[in-house]
Parts: sequence; structure tokens; C-alpha cells
Amino acid sequence: MREETNPPAPTAPEEDSFGLERLIFFSDAVFAIAITLLALEIRLPVPAGELSDGQLARMLVGIWHKYLGFVISFLVIGAFWTGHHRKFRFIKRYDTDLILLNLLLLMGIAFIPFPTSILSENAGKTATIFYAMIIVATGLLNAAIWLYASRNNRLLAPDFGDRQRRHETLRALVVPAVFLLSIGLAFINADLAKYSWLLIAVAIRFV
Repeated sequence: MREETNPPAPTAPEEDSFGLERLIFFSDAVFAIAITLLALEIRLPVPAGELSDGQLARMLVGIWHKYLGFVISFLVIGAFWTGHHRKFRFIKRYDTDLILLNLLLLMGIAFIPFPTSILSENAGKTATIFYAMIIVATGLLNAAIWLYASRNNRLLAPDFGDRQRRHETLRALVVPAVFLLSIGLAFINADLAKYSWLLIAVAIRFV
């Protein structure tokens, strides 16, 4: 007689604190490396030893756009890290889909130094929109992690409140909203779009 076999049950979220800690530690490392790479993009066009004091002073002032790119990207990555850190205090379990979503977010974070370097060399509309699009995409991935983990408290504590869940969702959308707005502004004036990114300095308090 043929023996019936039951299909394998779907994998349940794992309550493995060590595994969740490894995910968080790996994420923190990627955030830290991305921020470090931002500073490496700030370089003088010629070796400083070949310049006089006056030439060096003019050149240091002349690369102000590199400083601006560093500050903006530092604040953006800092905002993403702050939100990631806070949300993973609420996430109690993990599964394969959460790991994959987190990897996609980290891919976006690791990529940010590239559009930052482009923006430092070219302050035009195309570079501005390209940078903003990368941040919007990364921000939406960040929000996707929370939406996935919090839906029906899938990976949260069972008693996590609806109001707090909605509040955290809105927080996750602050950064992509600022940069989505800047894409529209870039068609009017690229500099105006870039200065709108300074709203991140205020928004970071809420993410």
C-alpha cells in the first residue's frame, strides 16, 4: 500500500536571538563602511604638497561641493541607520524574506558613495536626479523591511500596537519623501533641489 507523504510545512519565523544579532551586526558593518567611503571621495585634484599656502587655501574652498555631498550623504546614511537600529529593537524574529529584504537595503546603502562621487564632480540636473533616485529607492527598501516585518505583527511581539506600527511606517517614509520632492525641484533648479536635502537634518530627528 502506497504511503502518503505530507508536503513540508512552510518555514516559520525563527526566534533565534543570536541569528538576529548576526543580521544586525552585519548591517551595522555595511553602514559603517559606506559612511567611511564617503570621506575617501573628498580629494584635492592635485597633491597638496605641490601647492603654496594661497593655492591650497583656494583649492580647499573650491571643493565646497564635495563637502556638501559628504554632509548630505552622511546624514542620509545616518538617518537610515537610526531607523534600522530602532526598528530592529521591535523585530523579535526573522525569516528568509526578511534577510533578503535587508540585503537589498544594504546593497542600496553600499551604493550611495557612487552617486555621491558623481554629484561631487557634476552639480547638474542629471547628477542631482540620479542621486535622489538612488536615495528614494533605498528609502523604499528600508520601508519595505518594516512593512513586511510589521504586517499582522508577523515578526514583532504579538502585543505591538497598531498606532505605533503606523507611526513607524510614516517615519520610514520621511527620507524617500524628501528626495522624491527634490526630483521635482531639480527640473526647476538643481541647486534648489540639493538644498532641499538639508531637510534631512530636521527629518533625522523623526526617523
